[in-house]
Amino acid sequence: KTSEYAHRVVEEVLKNGAEFGRGEAKPETVMVEYAQPNTHHSFHIGHARNTILGEVLARLVDFAGYKTIRASYPGDLGLGVITVMWIYDKLYKGQEPVGVHERGQWLLKLYVEANQLLEKKENETPEQTAQREAYEAERREMYRKWDAGDEYVRELWRVTREWSLEELREVLHMLDVNMDVWFYESEVDEPSKVIVEELIAKNIADDERPNGGAVIVKIDEKLGLTKEKYRTNVILRRDGTTLYLTKDLALAKVKFEQYHVDRSIYVVDSRQALHLQQAFAILKLWGFPQSEKCYHLGYGFVSLPEGAMSSRKGRVVLFKEVYDEAVKRVLSVNAEKSVEIAAEEREKIAQQIGLGALVYSMLSVDNNKDIVFDINEALSFDGRTGPYIQNAHVRANSILKKAGTFTKADFSYDLTKQEIELIEQMSQFPQKVQQAAEEYRPLVMAMYAYDLANAFHSFYHAVPVLQSEDEKVKSARLRLVAAAKQAIANALRLLDIQAPDVM
Repeated sequence: KTSEYAHRVVEEVLKNGAEFGRGEAKPETVMVEYAQPNTHHSFHIGHARNTILGEVLARLVDFAGYKTIRASYPGDLGLGVITVMWIYDKLYKGQEPVGVHERGQWLLKLYVEANQLLEKKENETPEQTAQREAYEAERREMYRKWDAGDEYVRELWRVTREWSLEELREVLHMLDVNMDVWFYESEVDEPSKVIVEELIAKNIADDERPNGGAVIVKIDEKLGLTKEKYRTNVILRRDGTTLYLTKDLALAKVKFEQYHVDRSIYVVDSRQALHLQQAFAILKLWGFPQSEKCYHLGYGFVSLPEGAMSSRKGRVVLFKEVYDEAVKRVLSVNAEKSVEIAAEEREKIAQQIGLGALVYSMLSVDNNKDIVFDINEALSFDGRTGPYIQNAHVRANSILKKAGTFTKADFSYDLTKQEIELIEQMSQFPQKVQQAAEEYRPLVMAMYAYDLANAFHSFYHAVPVLQSEDEKVKSARLRLVAAAKQAIANALRLLDIQAPDVM
């Protein structure tokens, strides 16, 4: 019966509270690897998409009942890193802006300037060519010294790397992301060389260095595939240096052996699809059964209405700039409405709404699709946006605040279609958690949260709660509002969005 079903759903939500929707404990351990920009850059809106997708997936998998480990793997070596160190050492030594974000953003400016000095110009004069080549030689020499473990260069690297990591940690703190494990590219460089020797010994890799070649894996041939699928891949260059693939193999070994990971999820942009498929195939050849449960959560580009972003050219939108702008806009919109709220509280609410708008704009598009990030659209309070869902929580809270206490509910009256729809939506929450976790699709929860909020807004506009003339009906509706508020709060938490009580 409808009345019994309504009672069961509402009481189940209220009894379990913040735990409503949590799945049974599962026997597998899942590691989600995300939030891993290269160091010596600044955190931009594309990095934000990666971080938000990874964090929300980790929350979903955890809530679905899996033991979950959050891992970050920043790239802290390579020519891009050396480029920033070179220009800093040459032109800016001893300088350093004050402030965590300012330092990170300054490193990006240095990177852009260095690329301008090192790039070949049109109609270059012989003097300019000589100058550019001299710069290039200096940069290469610094890279060689880093590789050789030169003390001065390594210390310079440690100091500038820490500036970058400080900014990353600060952004993760703003996004309420807490990493369990930090891996660094520099730490798996040496172990990955040992792995190459092991793969040669196991006849998985072919060593063509004696003939002036590299160490390669003929993946298709080794897997016995007649049609080309994975191709042949280099795992060690002829000069003895490793590649991304080599280091990914070393990292996977650590994940499987030290952290006993059953499922490994890589949140990496879609362009790396073949690279990761090759890594998983080599792990299979190497004998790791977990290779079958390695998964690449790819995602599309984030570009701007005026075109693609480019770190080299300095054409990027920094996350902190978007965040500050979002908070500023929310404050200006809310200034007239919230005279009675203290300034400090108003700032906090603006941060919750601004960040909610930003986060939801990254989740409401399927991860495989590209996003054209438009701040005006993201900050809209109507339609499929973060603030629209948050507003449902605020409205529910407002009703309950005015109501004070209320008794147990009895739903044996003619429920409106809006009440039935809201109850129906709430009842689907546990199943949506499992679906989003099993399919590795944060979009499932993002769409559900919108549908739930939409059902509540419809109920709010159509059904009298505090004005109900029958005390029994009023009491039942208040319990329904309390349950809806809880379900919306749980959905928002899984989406890494705060649930404000006022807006």
